[in-house]
Amino acid sequence: MKSMNMKTLRIAVLAALACLAAGCTVGPDYKRPTVPVPATYSELEGWTQAQPAEAEAPKGDWWTAFDDPLLNQLEPMISVSNQTVRQDYASYQEALAEVKVARASLFPTIGVTGSATRQRASASTTSTSLGTRSSVYNSGSLEGSVSWDLDLWGEVRRTIEENAATAQASQATLANATLSEQVALATAVIDLRVADANIDLYQRTVNEYTEYLRVIAAQDKAGTIAPSDLVSAQTQLENAQSSLIALGVARAQYAHAIAVLVGKNPEELTIPHSEKLPSMPAIPAGVPSTLLQRRPDIAVAERQMASQNAAIGVEIAAYYPTVSLSAIGEFTQSPLNGLLKAANRVWSLGGSASETIFDGGERSGKVAAARAAYDAAVANYRGTVLTAFEDVENDLSGLRILSQQQTVIDGAVRDATRGTQIAKNEYQAGTVDYTTVATAQATQLTSEESALTVHEQRLLDTATLFGDLGGGWTADWLCDPRHGSCETAAH
Repeated sequence: MKSMNMKTLRIAVLAALACLAAGCTVGPDYKRPTVPVPATYSELEGWTQAQPAEAEAPKGDWWTAFDDPLLNQLEPMISVSNQTVRQDYASYQEALAEVKVARASLFPTIGVTGSATRQRASASTTSTSLGTRSSVYNSGSLEGSVSWDLDLWGEVRRTIEENAATAQASQATLANATLSEQVALATAVIDLRVADANIDLYQRTVNEYTEYLRVIAAQDKAGTIAPSDLVSAQTQLENAQSSLIALGVARAQYAHAIAVLVGKNPEELTIPHSEKLPSMPAIPAGVPSTLLQRRPDIAVAERQMASQNAAIGVEIAAYYPTVSLSAIGEFTQSPLNGLLKAANRVWSLGGSASETIFDGGERSGKVAAARAAYDAAVANYRGTVLTAFEDVENDLSGLRILSQQQTVIDGAVRDATRGTQIAKNEYQAGTVDYTTVATAQATQLTSEESALTVHEQRLLDTATLFGDLGGGWTADWLCDPRHGSCETAAH
């Protein structure tokens, strides 16, 4: 009987190992669904790309294309100090740990238990003259146990696959958060630089209005102009001064936002005034199919889809029996001396199998729920891809239209500047009143502000385009936690 049990156990173990080696896993194997991808962006037709060429444009540190020293200094701090990124990094580490937990179920559980007892017992002797006497002796046991739940149907392997895909989605989420915060920082720096440019514009305007008021005041003192001209000049100057002061509020808010983005308190970061705007980078569009690899949010959706696919196999495995093996070896001896002798050895081997006969539709319901979750993940993936194409097309159309607007508004600035000078000359000649001068100056200021706004929007759209194209990130950087540690891939 003993030899038969051993033979049966060996057969069960060999069958289990054969099935494991063959990779028996129930449920569908993952295959990425196809998504229609256009050959090119519609907004690129007729687009003349600026220099340098796309092949020379930055891929990873995309912000260097703006040639702004503040951006170059602060952007690397996003992946280290930004609190949103740190939160997603912690979530990624948690997902990696879940893969380790799932992978541990593939292996046997080995345990050791030891115990020792020292006790005193009393016993009567044969000699009544000696009365009773006591004895002290030691006893102990040492037990080792092994248990193994066999993954015959691939439930554990599907769970590992599910958790690994979830970890990769978490890694892509980390990359997406990093990219989003990098774009937010670029946006804040661009806004700050344009605020500085507006401050310079209004400072020049205040200086010009101050000088012209000095001329008007001298003419008023000589009695050659109407008193209302002096009041108009003073009012115009005061309005410009008020606007100049108000710009300080916006600039301070941009500086505070920049500090928070790089993980600092607002008072810790002082940003000096700059007279230089960021450079206008080249358009790094490429072809639409690269979005499937370069957009981290698309990678998130694709990995979530793979995770849901593996979850179907986990639920299907519940239809099959659960098989477990166990073994126990023990040494026990009293007294303790000679505990590990062969004569004191006790062992047992065993196996068990269990199968659910009726569950009222629980398993079929879970499988149906897992399939529905997978279908939802597929729809989310395809929707994410379509949204990505929409984002890039919007960026390209905005840049194309704004480029045309920039040409027109620059011409308006030149004309308004010339018109102001003509109005001043005519006023000096006495052929027009001061209202003409004031109107011309206001038109020039408005045109210059509009030109700055258009230039700012072009810079912002370019930063957004870098983000919408993935910022040089690629899905090839995703590690596979099933094959070892991935901590080095976190950043």
